[in-house]
Amino acid sequence: MSKIPFPPSIKSRPVYAALQPRPGLSHLVVADGEGAEAVAEMLARAPDAVALRAAMHIFYTPGPNGTDQWGAVQALGAAQAYRAPTIPAMLPRLIRVLADAHMGTQFYLAGTEGLIGQAEREIMATGFPHSAIQKEHRGSTVRRVQCVHCKGITENVATDPFVCSHCGLHLFVRDHYSRRIAAFQGVNIDAEDPGQVPAAVERFK
Repeated sequence: MSKIPFPPSIKSRPVYAALQPRPGLSHLVVADGEGAEAVAEMLARAPDAVALRAAMHIFYTPGPNGTDQWGAVQALGAAQAYRAPTIPAMLPRLIRVLADAHMGTQFYLAGTEGLIGQAEREIMATGFPHSAIQKEHRGSTVRRVQCVHCKGITENVATDPFVCSHCGLHLFVRDHYSRRIAAFQGVNIDAEDPGQVPAAVERFK
């Protein structure tokens, strides 16, 4: 299971489990922050870690909390490994690699929900089945949230409610999640009683 237990919620809320080595023609890993630890543990469980490493391509970026385990990623010995400074900087290169990926590729996503969701969206856009994608949460629980009113997305939301970085509304962070936009939904918390906004509480760290 994920290292951070998430309480039961609505059906659209993503669920996570430990990465497991699977047979495949190639193995594409996307991770950030503490996700490097999940990849290392998956490799330690592999019956043939040498063959897995030889067919593995890793994309890595530091986590939103500043955790950077790039040295540990390099020590894994994957055939290819790339470090991006941020998730937005990583995605164009990931998309280019996905364009040349073949059926039989196994995908391993590890780290924060923002990273996992955006990588999953790009993988599924190429037509790969959801069954080929494994996801393990590690590290920060900050959320990527879309304002349902202005459609703007705020990254790394830690408090609930929070102020939309685009339109300035005070938003309640719902557990409802959209795979299409890789974000949770934020709804105006004082729509019926303007100005009646509860104090913000740090829910995500």
